[in-house]
Amino acid sequence: MLTRLSIRDVVLIETLDLEFGPGLGVLTGETGAGKSILLDALGLALGARADSGLVRAGQAQAVVSVSFDLPPDHPAHRLVAENGLEGEPGEPLLVRRIVKADGGSRASVNDQAASAGLLRELGALLVEIHGQHDDRGLLNPRGHRALLDAFGRIDTAPAAAAWRTLSALEERLAALRADFDAAERDREWLEHAVAELKRLAPEPGEEESLASLRASIQAGARLGEDLAAIDALLQGSDGGLSQLRQAARRLDRIAAEHPLLGEALSALDRAVIEGAEAEDRLERAREALSFDPQRLEEAEARLFELRGVARKHRVEADALPALAAELAARLDAIDAGGDRIAALEREIAAARADYDRHADALAAARRAAAARLDAAVAGELAPLKLDAARFRTAFSPAEPSAAGRDRVEFEISTNPGAPFGALSKIASGGELSRFILALKVALAEEGGAGTMIFDEIDRGVGGAVASAIGERLHRLAGNGQVLVVTHSPQVAARGARHLLIEKSHDGLVSRTSVTALDAARRREEIARMLSGAEITDEARAQAGRLMEAA
Repeated sequence: MLTRLSIRDVVLIETLDLEFGPGLGVLTGETGAGKSILLDALGLALGARADSGLVRAGQAQAVVSVSFDLPPDHPAHRLVAENGLEGEPGEPLLVRRIVKADGGSRASVNDQAASAGLLRELGALLVEIHGQHDDRGLLNPRGHRALLDAFGRIDTAPAAAAWRTLSALEERLAALRADFDAAERDREWLEHAVAELKRLAPEPGEEESLASLRASIQAGARLGEDLAAIDALLQGSDGGLSQLRQAARRLDRIAAEHPLLGEALSALDRAVIEGAEAEDRLERAREALSFDPQRLEEAEARLFELRGVARKHRVEADALPALAAELAARLDAIDAGGDRIAALEREIAAARADYDRHADALAAARRAAAARLDAAVAGELAPLKLDAARFRTAFSPAEPSAAGRDRVEFEISTNPGAPFGALSKIASGGELSRFILALKVALAEEGGAGTMIFDEIDRGVGGAVASAIGERLHRLAGNGQVLVVTHSPQVAARGARHLLIEKSHDGLVSRTSVTALDAARRREEIARMLSGAEITDEARAQAGRLMEAA
């Protein structure tokens, strides 16, 4: 609910602070007094285009602030939080807009910088303004289906759940088909690659092992002559190792003759042992480094093949075993992909049948609700001087979605025999506002913002029609807040609060002011509306009767 509107330096308004409450509030005043300025200021705070022409002459900026009291679960609180702004559910929501004379503008929500786009989103949740050129709210066909669902208490959850299931399955199928088609295009290449890798049969670490083997064989070719010469020096009856053994045996016979001979024997025994170990290692080295041209050729050929295949697949040679397994798995997946697609298609067929069932039930419920809504609106038209008009809820096919397969649009025909058409295209001016009022009354509280504003809904009507408009506005405001700019005394008499808008001129500057009227001043203003510039006693009496009747 709108609780406060503060305006500084907007057109003819210098300073204005207004407080609002629940129920029906009326704004009256002579033509040209500046009633539209209030709506322009409110629209500015709710995200309308910032126009420097709104800044009062001679001032640097215009400022408009609005405050709303909202229940803790109101969607405006969630929208504020989603945009990273602070605010406590249940606390007043404060929106401010500043427009500079040079064309710049700033916006804030709860005293935190915000965008004009956020203000527009909040405005759509907080206030409905129905005026001569309104293109939002009930005039927007995109919201008609939701309004009808709310009016008919239609449960759309089963259809939405079925749609989500169907959509998820179709997404999986699309991804599976894309993978299958891509893999099928690669089948010939995969078959060749898998066969090649299977024939090659690479093993983990094989490249390093072959490289080491090749290096050993090549080293053996270079060191063979040196190893042979060393072997000749160590081996044989005249070799160094044989000579050491002979010396050790002879020394063993005389070692007991002197301690030093015993020590010499020990040292000689150690030399024989070390020599034997050296002989063993040389033999093993000779075997490892033996030059074998055939083994070298085989190792080099295998290395060349491994590295060539690795280059072709742009991987390291050590990655070839893993690549072979991966490509084999992809080839197997192609063969199994067709079966998976067929199984998923069967799931989708069942899910689509389930969605169709729920969508059909939703469509039937909407058509039943539409018949009730059409009858309810028809019952409101005649008292609002729209007795020649007809209203209907039109259906047309829509792309399947979580909301079903129905496109819903409210249509009217204003004259007998005239074709039906969209509200905004067929009706105009006060006639359009009265249609919206009839719809609002029929829809009761469904799908609307907390505050509704009607701008000159009674234009061109009076008497019983104006009384009917006032009665319906009063009824509509019973559980919320309705503000109406009116020229009709019958409507003004229905107000729980009455604001008088006046324009004054001091010879230099024109100013617009707004005054909250007490009961006595309300009667005087309603009398002025009845009689014109000269207020008569009869007009005052009639105004009193209207107020008592209301």
